[in-house]
Amino acid sequence: MKASPPAAASPLDRPAWKTIRDLLPYLWPKGETAARVRVVLATACLVLAKLANVYVPIVYAQAVDMLGKAPAMVVIPIGLIGGYGLLRVASSAFGELRDAIFASVQQGVVRKAGMQSFRHMHRLSLRFHLDRQTGGLSRSLERGTAGIEQVLRLAVFNILPTLFEVVLVTLILWKMFDWRFAAVTFVAVGLYLFFTAGFTNWRLKFRRIMNDTDSDARTKALDSLLNYETVKYFGNEAHEAARYDASLARYQRAAVKSQVTLNMLNMGQAAIIAVGLAIVMLMAAQGVKDGTMTVGKFVLVNTYLIQLYQPLNFIGFVYREIKQGLVDMEYMFRLLGTQAEITDRPDAVALPVTHDAAEVEFENVVFGYRPDRTILHGLSFTVQPGQTVAIVGPTGAGKSTISRLLFRFYDVNSGAVRIDGRDARDITQASLRASIGVVPQDTVLFNDTIRYNIAYGRPDATDAEVEEAARLAQVHDFVLRLPEGYNTRVGERGLKLSGGEKQRVAIARTILRNPRILILDEATSALDTATEQEIQAALRSLARNRTTLTIAHRLSTVVDADQILVLDQGVVVERGTHHELLALSGVYARMWALQAEQNDLQAAA
Repeated sequence: MKASPPAAASPLDRPAWKTIRDLLPYLWPKGETAARVRVVLATACLVLAKLANVYVPIVYAQAVDMLGKAPAMVVIPIGLIGGYGLLRVASSAFGELRDAIFASVQQGVVRKAGMQSFRHMHRLSLRFHLDRQTGGLSRSLERGTAGIEQVLRLAVFNILPTLFEVVLVTLILWKMFDWRFAAVTFVAVGLYLFFTAGFTNWRLKFRRIMNDTDSDARTKALDSLLNYETVKYFGNEAHEAARYDASLARYQRAAVKSQVTLNMLNMGQAAIIAVGLAIVMLMAAQGVKDGTMTVGKFVLVNTYLIQLYQPLNFIGFVYREIKQGLVDMEYMFRLLGTQAEITDRPDAVALPVTHDAAEVEFENVVFGYRPDRTILHGLSFTVQPGQTVAIVGPTGAGKSTISRLLFRFYDVNSGAVRIDGRDARDITQASLRASIGVVPQDTVLFNDTIRYNIAYGRPDATDAEVEEAARLAQVHDFVLRLPEGYNTRVGERGLKLSGGEKQRVAIARTILRNPRILILDEATSALDTATEQEIQAALRSLARNRTTLTIAHRLSTVVDADQILVLDQGVVVERGTHHELLALSGVYARMWALQAEQNDLQAAA
């Protein structure tokens, strides 16, 4: 039984500024001068584009005023109109250049964040992965990387430029007219932004509910498809559909509320913009009537406000998308903040790269997955280099826990696990696991070819080495009988192969790895008797000059072990060779007699 990990903080407990803070280092990466230069150049293009855009109405207003003067002056407005066109082109060109320069930075950030999340997932402990919900986790990471791209695209080159333009326009209106125009414009923009931010923040709860229900639906769908055969065995297609539909219904309700509140937000924004525009235009019209303003300046005010309110319309959408993007990113950055349970010490050393057999020692090991339930109670034993030690006992005795501690998926509560006399906690995890090969009882293969799955034991192996490992594992002839041979795809989790075929592929994979320490966890449990005898011969050959730890239920597979440990309730109750244990007439002898009786009954049947 495993312990549950500490409950992660709810997204509601994580302020948006923390998510932004976590994102900024990706935008200004250390040691990447090219990326930083691109950010600076893109920012320069942004400023130039906005300056050109802000100057357009001024040139346009001057051209309008000139058109009302003497015909001899017509050449001047033509020049101004030409300048107006050039400024429009410049504003657009600088904007496009800005996006082109920044594209590499943006996609680089998405790639780095995605890769860091992927690597971090593999650094997290086995305890985390035993408790995870794969479908929901995968969906959250997808939303997170998409949210990063969205926030960078919209925040850096939409929110900030628009706010910069608002400040420039307000200052220009104040300088060219009077403070009232600037005040009305500033108040209208301020009300717009305040309303948008407040209403959007209120709507975020619906987005979070949508994310949670979407992850729940994805988890249920993936879990159901991965367990397709179980669903069919029990005829529970309708039950699975009902569970999935319940999640979709919750998502539907949240999505409807999100859409309705979005419509309310859009109506409020439109009302604020319309009132602000009407007030300023009335003031400008009064100025024309009084003779204090020219028609060109009236056009200038109108053009500025329309030019300003257009991005404001968009900024409402942008702000909503950014807030939603930040919500989507929350889980991914919280995941990156999850501390790995098992880490290398600063002074950890690597085991030497060699194929010599290693010594394995468990010294007074006490361990439990939970503080209130201890699995191993002061376990001690030593496996000498080149020796084979078998561990047998009833289910729940702690046999598989031993292999997990040897791999350092967990650290012991007390005592020590040593390799060649060195505490496993003082060895780098990479070198420790590189020295160990395992043939598990429950073999899970990648949805790729047979060649890929065998070569996974040593990815740089040649085809000839892969095929030699397959021969030793008694799987080569079977593979050659397949239409596509070694290029045959094994399906999701290897489900296209039988249990015995999968286990032989796993054995070949371990043979190819050529480890110093070999763990056989019921390595032949899925094989028929004839094939098992052949595989046992191959495994004995593989175990020669290697330290081997065999975990077994079928005692017939461990009779040749140098030492057999009988484990019960996390304690070694008997130890010795097969013949020594039979002579004791104890637990092992009773287990042997019971299995012999079962074999006789099966033979008789």
